[in-house]
Amino acid sequence: MLDSDTASHVIAHISDTHLLGGERKLFSTVDVASNLTRVLDRLRAGDQQIDALVFTGDLADIAEVDAYRWLRGQVEPAAAELGAELVWVMGNHDERAAYSRELFDEESDGVQDRVYNVGGLRIISLDTSVPGYHHGALSEEQRVWLTNELATPAPHGTVLAMHHPPLVAHNPLVRLIELEEMSLLEPIVRGSDVRAILAGHLHYSSFGNFAGVPVSVASATCYTVDVGADKSLLLSAVDGAQSIQLIHLYNDSVVTSVVPAEIYAQVSGYPATLRAMADTLSFAELREMISNKTSDFNSAEREQSADL
Repeated sequence: MLDSDTASHVIAHISDTHLLGGERKLFSTVDVASNLTRVLDRLRAGDQQIDALVFTGDLADIAEVDAYRWLRGQVEPAAAELGAELVWVMGNHDERAAYSRELFDEESDGVQDRVYNVGGLRIISLDTSVPGYHHGALSEEQRVWLTNELATPAPHGTVLAMHHPPLVAHNPLVRLIELEEMSLLEPIVRGSDVRAILAGHLHYSSFGNFAGVPVSVASATCYTVDVGADKSLLLSAVDGAQSIQLIHLYNDSVVTSVVPAEIYAQVSGYPATLRAMADTLSFAELREMISNKTSDFNSAEREQSADL
């Protein structure tokens, strides 16, 4: 049988949709609405049990009401179909009043921090936005609030979801709009039950460590930043390489996988029917079949790849 250590929770992490009202294209070029639709379709078609959909900010490019309404109209049915908790996070392109009204039916222009309980996993949505600016910050009141929330551990620990990652950006331009005074967050997180920090903002996938906790930065579904761009460019934004992340939380580890938004031509693979056959074999038999380079299974695979 296919023996695997089942994750207690799986999170689909999506960021920086930058939607415009009327399904308009960003920069008149990037079809941000279709990009999000394609991502949601990929999640629906997959065999993963998604426990939470977490959107880490910059949901609407200029905080248009129509953009938020379209977003909610697309994502809420998808979350319901997947049986997933829906978690929104504020970004620097979002505006608190429109965000609160259109996504939560609440009239508020205050800080948009919220707590979700997903089968014993606590997900805290932190609002790192600074009204009128693109850089991020957490106020003293927010830090006190977060400290109090984390004082009581959750059964499966906590995931922090925020727009501005608590990581130093490699690009000098991006450093002007990163999370300020991130060191003030460090003692709150260190030693707590926080197991992972999810963020966006950078428009490229990035990973790091903050206060002993893994940080996963999801790329964007709108446009992405080419980290390997020519040295003549200080920053290069491109319409390509969009992706999301799947976060698997196991009892003693957290694993992040990058999932491309685009579906590419398949050159090799195994059909799902293989699982039924595998269930008739012991783990030892299955490992011998898959791992032994000279097994009939791998011999057939080599012949097939050579023919291609």
